[in-house]
Amino acid sequence: MTPPTPADAASAANFRFDIVAGLTAAAVVLPKAMAYATVAGLPPAVGLYTAFVPGIIYGLLGSSRVLSVSSTTTLAILVGAELGQVAPDGDPAKLAAATATLTALVGLALIVARLLRLGFVANFISAPVLTGFKAGVGLVIVLDQAPKLLGLHYDKRSFFPDLVTLVHHLPETSASTLAVGAATLAFLVVMEMVRPHSPAPLVAVAGAILASWLLGLGPLGVSTVGHIPQGLPGLTLPDLALIEDLAPGALGVALMSFTESIAAGRAFARPGDPPIDANRELIATGLANLGGAFFGAMAAGGGTSQTGVVYSAGGRSQKASLVCAAAALATMLVLAPLLGMMPNATLAAIVIIYSASLISLPEFRAIHRVRNMEFWWAVAAALGVLTFGTLKGIVVAIILSLIGLGAQTARTRVSVIGKKRGADVLRPLSPDHPDDETIEGLLILRPEGRLFFLNAENVRDQIQALEAKYRPRVLVLDLSRVPDIEFSALQMMIEQDRRATRSGGVVWFAGLNPDALDMVRRSGLGEQLGRDRMFFNTRSAIERFKATTMKTDESRSPNE
Repeated sequence: MTPPTPADAASAANFRFDIVAGLTAAAVVLPKAMAYATVAGLPPAVGLYTAFVPGIIYGLLGSSRVLSVSSTTTLAILVGAELGQVAPDGDPAKLAAATATLTALVGLALIVARLLRLGFVANFISAPVLTGFKAGVGLVIVLDQAPKLLGLHYDKRSFFPDLVTLVHHLPETSASTLAVGAATLAFLVVMEMVRPHSPAPLVAVAGAILASWLLGLGPLGVSTVGHIPQGLPGLTLPDLALIEDLAPGALGVALMSFTESIAAGRAFARPGDPPIDANRELIATGLANLGGAFFGAMAAGGGTSQTGVVYSAGGRSQKASLVCAAAALATMLVLAPLLGMMPNATLAAIVIIYSASLISLPEFRAIHRVRNMEFWWAVAAALGVLTFGTLKGIVVAIILSLIGLGAQTARTRVSVIGKKRGADVLRPLSPDHPDDETIEGLLILRPEGRLFFLNAENVRDQIQALEAKYRPRVLVLDLSRVPDIEFSALQMMIEQDRRATRSGGVVWFAGLNPDALDMVRRSGLGEQLGRDRMFFNTRSAIERFKATTMKTDESRSPNE
């Protein structure tokens, strides 16, 4: 018999870590998955199906070693908002068909995005705007679950009207339901403080089921989950008639699924792990959703909290996800009858605890400390979710991110470049360096960033203002910090050169990067400038100016 090699021993040790991490994750993920299903207005069993099939498919295909894929708080509220539009009466058969259709569309959207190589779209929502969006979603979920925690029943509309309605119904609170919910909340809060990422949700669920059985909470007015079908999920086919209604919302759900998955995968990558491949993540999460759609799963994605559990428990590979999926299978086959006795208030408490973490005041403070404007973008994104709803809130978040990008790029800085006294160093003039020198008759200006239609006019105005201030004989545009020049900016530069020529000045270009140089040559500006007015770098332009000035002075000296 061949003795085990060190690699075999390491593999066995890693597998033991993955088993422990998978079982620990299951203890946290499965109760939360059932709770998130109720957030979406679906039976708790759908949460188990979502932790089962998508978890297996992603575990086999994903690029992250520890990412845990199932339902998340954000996806649950987005799915619930979309399903509420096509199945407002909550008919079980229509909900099942709509869920399968939506999940399949989400999967297809992710796969098509992979075929089009759209992995970069994950960066379309800026971090401050995403912070605000998640805070808004957290507030929506907390308010959505509050009636279940208090034993209240009323028709829901939107955030602010529902908040007023909740306050009006507070005197009707069920004391027994509140006691169960408050006890679960208190237990989860204490456990999160004492031992983060512990299997506290599993203990809370087990304790609530035991109390429901021993104390007979049903007759006391505490509603329970009710019947959960035992066994494997049945085959569910999408309803083609719902595609037109669900397709727009599916794009928003797909975007959020991918964004959350990429963020969680990158956040918990260990040193030495392979990099997260955005396009591979698109195909992995796309197939996970598409496969789950036929087995009763709701839209799935990688979650930060559940991935944090796998990471903290020592998970080494996606075998941990397969172990978690196996635990979901065992729960469906064996424990389903017991889960039916679980109080809805317990599920609501679990959702509230883990949704409240989306509202991160320290993140808002950190953003405000760095840049005040981005803080207000985060606030606006949160208000967009609360005012317009979660699906439209995604559109608001993307628009705010693009406006923020436009606002930053539109204010491209144009610096006057000087020389450090006594050293061969060129740098922007600054009050911090009052001794820096400039050359009489020569003005060196350095724009920074890509030049395109959004900032071309602003850059032109800054250049003209500085020309009017310094009145140089030669203007040097140092473009070493410009990676590319768009057509509108090229037209601005062509006009700038013509304007300078008409007024008796000269414009030189220096330090053109390859892409920018290619655009200059293709536009005809290169021919207009000629070789004499384009320089490899700014120092070459300075040497030419000094040499030209010296020749001019020498030619004038006999006549003086």
